[in-house]
Amino acid sequence: MTDIKLPELGESVTEGTITRWLKAVGDEIAVDEPLVEISTDKVDTEVPSPIAGTLTEILAGEDDTVEVGAVIARVGDAGDAPAEAAPADEAPAEESATEAATEGTDSDADQEADDESAAEAQESPSKEADEAPAEQEAPTPEQAPTADQAPAAEGGIDIKLPELGESVTEGTIIRWLKAVGDTIEVDEAIVEISTDKVDTEVPSPVAGTISELLVNEDDTVEVGSVIARVGGSAGAPAAAPAGDQKTDEPPAESEGSAEAQDAAPAEQPAPAQPSTEQPAPAKAPETEAPKAAAPEAAAPKAPAQPARPAPAAPAPAAPAPAAAAPAPAPTPAAAPAAPASSGSVYVTPIVRKLANEQGVDLASVTGTGVGGRIRKEDVLAAAQAKPAAAAASGSAPAAAAPAPVEVSPLRGTTAPLSRLRKVVAKRAVESMQTLAQLTTVVEVDVTKVAQLRDAKKAAFQQETGNKLTFLPFFTQAAVEALKSHPLINSTDDGETITYPATENLAMAVDTERGLLTPVIRDASSKSIKELTAEIADLAQRTRDNQLKPDELAGGTFTLTNTGSRGALFDTPVVFQPQRAILGVGTVVKRAAVVTVDGQDSLQIRSMVYLALSYDHRIIDGADAARYLGQVKARLESGAFEV
Repeated sequence: MTDIKLPELGESVTEGTITRWLKAVGDEIAVDEPLVEISTDKVDTEVPSPIAGTLTEILAGEDDTVEVGAVIARVGDAGDAPAEAAPADEAPAEESATEAATEGTDSDADQEADDESAAEAQESPSKEADEAPAEQEAPTPEQAPTADQAPAAEGGIDIKLPELGESVTEGTIIRWLKAVGDTIEVDEAIVEISTDKVDTEVPSPVAGTISELLVNEDDTVEVGSVIARVGGSAGAPAAAPAGDQKTDEPPAESEGSAEAQDAAPAEQPAPAQPSTEQPAPAKAPETEAPKAAAPEAAAPKAPAQPARPAPAAPAPAAPAPAAAAPAPAPTPAAAPAAPASSGSVYVTPIVRKLANEQGVDLASVTGTGVGGRIRKEDVLAAAQAKPAAAAASGSAPAAAAPAPVEVSPLRGTTAPLSRLRKVVAKRAVESMQTLAQLTTVVEVDVTKVAQLRDAKKAAFQQETGNKLTFLPFFTQAAVEALKSHPLINSTDDGETITYPATENLAMAVDTERGLLTPVIRDASSKSIKELTAEIADLAQRTRDNQLKPDELAGGTFTLTNTGSRGALFDTPVVFQPQRAILGVGTVVKRAAVVTVDGQDSLQIRSMVYLALSYDHRIIDGADAARYLGQVKARLESGAFEV
């Protein structure tokens, strides 16, 4: 017997959700043949079998979430299943008479012992075959921790505040999403945490019932501190019930069939027909019926007559007892029946949760995954299309009549400052009081950039799927100039100036929760195409509150695009430990004086203001002007590779 474990599914992926089993117990599998579909927070994929043989056990049910490295199934040699089934067929012939006699005279206790030793002879072999895996599942490595943790529930299982990113040492409890007595699942969000860098939800590492909340809302706790305690079963409880259900359902039918067999033992040969119904209605009865007929020579007619009606799929009652011959056959019947996706396309729990959060009706989403499966990208695209469609439908009346003034629901109300807003306020005041801030502004003619963008944007979007805006051009010009002027990219501690080896650009993003600055690492080495893709990705995930704390740390220089809201320019505030920030205004067309061949003339040009705020303690006005001059020359040349 060989264990099949959940393999590594990618960098930083620690677990996966069982989407669908592609094989059932008793099925023959080959090396690298797809065995199960797994869904993670990054991708849906099929897991191939590392060995060949017969699938003897499935240890994790569908929709269960298991950790990488956990045992999810067991595979035996190709001959294991038939070898076990052969004795099951022979035993009834030799012991049926004696067992029938003992059943009438033995006590209930004796009957239980007989059931264990001679269940193959008197009761449906399928019952024993199905119960055996069920009994084995209890002590499996995945479920054993659950059993161990249950008794330990008196003391409870501690849930600690996890690491929240580089240099983050503490977090503030914003809101408890669960209360004492609530039942929680693995990875279910239990609390909202706010740090200096990001607000995020903390998922539960275990399943069970919350017995204690050790920290109050608005309290600040250190990383690693115990914040709650969970009692009851934990570990991987979801896998145990799911596995039990799959093994319990067939035995339930077998018990009923066993009673019927006790009343009419002569009908034991009939078991061959139902099992054949599942894999091959035509051929299996012919091969299995003789097996049952051989031991039961006393009742030759019984196998012959039921063998024909069986393929016609008579009643479900007949198949249940008849599952006697092939032990593994009944389990496959139950396993495939569960996922039977004959109706609609299967949706993973992760996608379903995202759809609920985004308010997307899955019935209206067309899946682009394998077999029409709905992916996370499909849900996000549908969520983005909703406001766009609403805006499009509302554009006609807006053109016909002035749009009514929108009245905010916040009017006339009060609300406490969010943790993020408090942090921004504190840092802004500290920065203004500590740094000697000054702003220098230049005007740049970006007509050539505008012409290049107009000529390339259609093909660019078709090729990359991203819109080509002015921002990547401003970004590339700004970070390239930092390589020539490292002072603008530096930090200092009052005694020593540090010049970073890379230009890590912090990009200001406006969100409903406030201004956040995700970081583009080593931005000066990236092309226009790469910058466009990374800007779009970071901006979207910032607004969706899906950033990791580390993605907000490590910036050496900041760029803020206030021109996206129509501002000509502003004087942005430098946030420590950085020493400069570049503000980009809106691009406008206006008349400008242009000198051509020594002659001045007025032309319509695309113009923009660039404003650099900096710490005047270490950066002089001349340093700022030289830096802005290089950025200006780069943009006015229009020599960008798109």
